[in-house]
Amino acid sequence: MDEPQKCYLNTVDLEKDDPLKSTGPQISVSEFSCHCCYDILVNPTTLNCGHSFCRHCLALWWTSSKKTECPECREKWEGFPKVNILLRDAIEKLFPDAIRMRFEDIQQNKDIVQSLAAFQKYGNDQIPLAPNTGRVNQQRGGGFFSGVLTALTGVAVVLLVYHWSSKESEHDLLVHKAVSKWTAEEVVLWLEQLGPWTSLYRERFLSERVNGRLLLTLTEEEFSKSPYTIENSSHRRAILMELERVKALGVKPPQNLWEYKAVNPGRSLFLLYALKSSPRLGLLYLYLFDYTDTFLPFIHTICPLQEDSSREDIITKLLDLKEPTWKQWREFLVKYSFLPYQLIAEFAWDWLEVHYWTSRFLIINAMLLSVLELFSFWRIWSRSELKTVPQRMWSHFWKVSTQGLFVAMFWPLIPQFVCNCLFYWALYFNPIINIDLVVKEVRRLETQVL
Repeated sequence: MDEPQKCYLNTVDLEKDDPLKSTGPQISVSEFSCHCCYDILVNPTTLNCGHSFCRHCLALWWTSSKKTECPECREKWEGFPKVNILLRDAIEKLFPDAIRMRFEDIQQNKDIVQSLAAFQKYGNDQIPLAPNTGRVNQQRGGGFFSGVLTALTGVAVVLLVYHWSSKESEHDLLVHKAVSKWTAEEVVLWLEQLGPWTSLYRERFLSERVNGRLLLTLTEEEFSKSPYTIENSSHRRAILMELERVKALGVKPPQNLWEYKAVNPGRSLFLLYALKSSPRLGLLYLYLFDYTDTFLPFIHTICPLQEDSSREDIITKLLDLKEPTWKQWREFLVKYSFLPYQLIAEFAWDWLEVHYWTSRFLIINAMLLSVLELFSFWRIWSRSELKTVPQRMWSHFWKVSTQGLFVAMFWPLIPQFVCNCLFYWALYFNPIINIDLVVKEVRRLETQVL
């Protein structure tokens, strides 16, 4: 047997006798040292170039230099560096005592703690913009969410086209037409919008050809007799109360979202964006400046009285509204303080029969906004920034008030087409955007945990 083969066999025999000889005793702390602090790696972070550093060392380097490059070879990194989990777990198992001592030293150093917080904040802002995000998202189910967003976008486009191509334009609505000019068919349309119970009297009004002028002359006694024969007193009362409102306004009062938008285009756009970005301030505005027409129906819808559980339909229950009770106010204030978006979702849920798809978009958007608000509170809590809450609230109030004043000043100059685009965008496309934001927040939270 030649000499190389003998050497090889001897080496194999030695390893069989002592299998740990070539692994255990030869591993030392110096082999896992950081090239910045020359101590054992803590939360090792591996860059694109392959070099690994302690995460706090990389944070200190970034804080002092503001450069996104490797401290050793100066190669720029892409995206936001993450902890090498495999390397971290291996080091912690091999050298637990050394790692524990290093963690204690790091936690007592305020400069390191501040640098880590600033570095992580920088990373939170950079994660959505990272070049490799698309590839990572696909691996984590990004394809599924992409399909969901595409499907919802298609539904929103269909609804948008439907509303813009509808034969009944805003100018043809009864909210713009004098009651004295209503035809018999338009009177029946007005009657049907009071609720499903009016189907009992539809044929009677059509057979008598009741137009707008005749409608204005009818009294309760005439409604109770032939040919109308409305024997149910609550039905007569609902029709008469709505008829009084029509006489006072001269036109049909708005009773759904599209009629309200036709009568108050500026206010509807303002409320839609206000309730989306700042629901508490939006509801406060309704209470202060639109109490009777909007806030009162709103609070009675979301906080109904127990004895009103047998109400027949949504329109009838809003015809004769009283001042809210203390019980209603208590329920409203609790939801207003902690779950303001739930108020909007409950209001939209009550209008499902009137606005089938639109109400669903509003409910989904309210749920997503509630989740995003919880993420914001969690971020403030986790960063120990509770002391900044009053300042943040004041800044938010000032921002919303300034934007509202700015829109009010330039509203007469904004074309109606632009207003319609903004309105439908906030109504149908914002939920799609918020789904994407929620997914990004979840992934950002996962990154922070790692």
